[in-house]
Amino acid sequence: MDERAAARRIEELRQQINYHNYRYYVLDSPVLSDAQYDALMRELTALEAEYPNLITPDSPTQRVGAAPSAAFEPYTHRLPLLSLSNAFSYDELVAFDHRIKRMLEIDPEADVEYVAELKIDGLAISLTYVDGRFTTGATRGDGFSGENITTNLRTVKSIPLMLFASPPGETGTGEEFPLPELMEVRGEVFMQLEELARINREREEAGEPTFANPRNAAAGSVRQLDPAVTSKRNLDIFVYGLGFAQGVRFETHFATLQAFKRWGFKTNPNTRLCKNIEAAGEFISEWGEKRASIPYDIDGVVIKVNAIALQERLGAVARSPRWAIAYKFPAMQETTIVRDILVSVGRTGALTPVAIMEPVEVGGVTVSRATLHNEDEIRRKDIRIGDTVVIQRAGDVIPEVVQVIVDKRTGDETPFVMPDRCPVCGGEIEKPEGEAVARCVNIACPAQVKERIVHFTSRNALNIEGVGPAHIDQLIANGLVRDPADLFTLKPEDLLKLDRMGEKLANKILASINKGKDTTLSRFIYALGIRHVGEHTAQVLADYYGAIDKIEAASAEELGTIPEVGPVIAESIEHFFAEPHNRGVVARLLSEGVNPKAEKVATGGAVLAGKTLVFTGTLAHSTREEAEEKVRALGGKATSSVSRNTDFVVAGENAGSKLAKARDLGVTVLTEQEFIDMIS
Repeated sequence: MDERAAARRIEELRQQINYHNYRYYVLDSPVLSDAQYDALMRELTALEAEYPNLITPDSPTQRVGAAPSAAFEPYTHRLPLLSLSNAFSYDELVAFDHRIKRMLEIDPEADVEYVAELKIDGLAISLTYVDGRFTTGATRGDGFSGENITTNLRTVKSIPLMLFASPPGETGTGEEFPLPELMEVRGEVFMQLEELARINREREEAGEPTFANPRNAAAGSVRQLDPAVTSKRNLDIFVYGLGFAQGVRFETHFATLQAFKRWGFKTNPNTRLCKNIEAAGEFISEWGEKRASIPYDIDGVVIKVNAIALQERLGAVARSPRWAIAYKFPAMQETTIVRDILVSVGRTGALTPVAIMEPVEVGGVTVSRATLHNEDEIRRKDIRIGDTVVIQRAGDVIPEVVQVIVDKRTGDETPFVMPDRCPVCGGEIEKPEGEAVARCVNIACPAQVKERIVHFTSRNALNIEGVGPAHIDQLIANGLVRDPADLFTLKPEDLLKLDRMGEKLANKILASINKGKDTTLSRFIYALGIRHVGEHTAQVLADYYGAIDKIEAASAEELGTIPEVGPVIAESIEHFFAEPHNRGVVARLLSEGVNPKAEKVATGGAVLAGKTLVFTGTLAHSTREEAEEKVRALGGKATSSVSRNTDFVVAGENAGSKLAKARDLGVTVLTEQEFIDMIS
């Protein structure tokens, strides 16, 4: 390539990278995978290295990142938050080690000590503390100036608002870490995969676009203009670096991480001190195999020179420190062919296109289906039946179509057309203004009936065991069930009509249905499947009203005055109970003996009043949900994560990381029997 051609290609690459920076950092809506973005940046870097006279100050290689959004106040970092150079092979990692030794003028055969850390796929942020108090939190932005998101970050429970000289319950290790007068700490806000799945289920049911991966979810959550939204999304953080500090200095990066833990920060436990680059390579190989075993998404390993003095000698280039490198794992992507696009119907009537693909293994899992979310998303990516597409497991879990390989089109591909009638019942479809999702408006649609009953019987609703999707299909097909209330009219002879159904199993299912009559008001509200009403909102409504008839009679205006019930939820509740069919189903459920009882909240003198409990492991005498309901009934609070605010952790059989964390934090641990004795 001559210089003129190189100049044209460099300009093309800069435009593409600037556009994708904007999509990634400002809009939180990337259209390229990380691997594709990295390829563009590597090509630009190589061309500029070959033609250094073509380098300009506005090149993406000469800056740290994209400009911050104008939605928040700008915040200037005391020291820049630099990005990292990447390595994609062990040879590149060894070259990094050789470069370090050459710059430090040390023996090529000598060992340089490194720290290896998992590279979390989240959102980089800085936290400023003055005299141990959290004062400011900001996004990375362009590395020099970010967005002030302090209010949102205060809702992340793993971010300490006040630091400790040493965490409660620790006696010290003989090494003191005095709190700095002022410091700026760097970390990564992220979302657990399980939490991503929960939020996407709720968004899909509500007809809202789902998050493609945990990074998008974390970025979108932490940059909400309403902190209340952020607080409901259970974000987490790992702190990994010290950007600026007054009154304290560390000899090594590893010692800094130990100080973070002593002060009360959350650091990644899967971090290793490596005596040389070979040991760091072993860590990378180990986690390349184990990455699917952890509950959050990682896309590589960060290798850092351990000695701070050596870091200072090495310094930084325009956009990255010389003393650290990110080893990127291979993207979990494959290509396959879209054989068809079908449309599924959810319990709220939402129509969701689903790609049916030639089965292909992605990251050890065979994938043959992927949600396409909505018609707008299909149009944006121009996905057609017969297309060859790149797919990946978003967050290494959820299959998604990344892009179409247009060059492989033959002309026989068929554009997808959204049906104008429901594919299940033939009913009318409407697409509310401002929403991306089309809906079937027929409340008697069999697909909606099935999904509503599946939801009604689910574990966190009425918890009716033995009534699975296959049985529900047959019950609907035989005209035995049209809504949830019909479940309570079933007789043994009805169930015996189903395939593979014997008398013993039929009686067991009926017993489980009968047991479901005795439930709590919050579970009953959640089981009704009211749009936008999840478990938490159901609990809020149950606590406020105490009876289902009071909720039925409430206006949207009245509902909207309840804390944590906004106008959208209020209107959804009013609309649900304004529908005669829905009121009829509720009336029939009550007449068939379903008895939703309001949880009795104990007075302040009760043993659990004001106490926070966490259950872990398998309980012998009740389910975890039943135990949590007992806690709430006795005035306590049951949460899913252990923190310094936790009063008791109740450990059943095979208790895991929550038990270990409780011991680390000095939280009182009870056996299940000790918990029973306490509440007795």
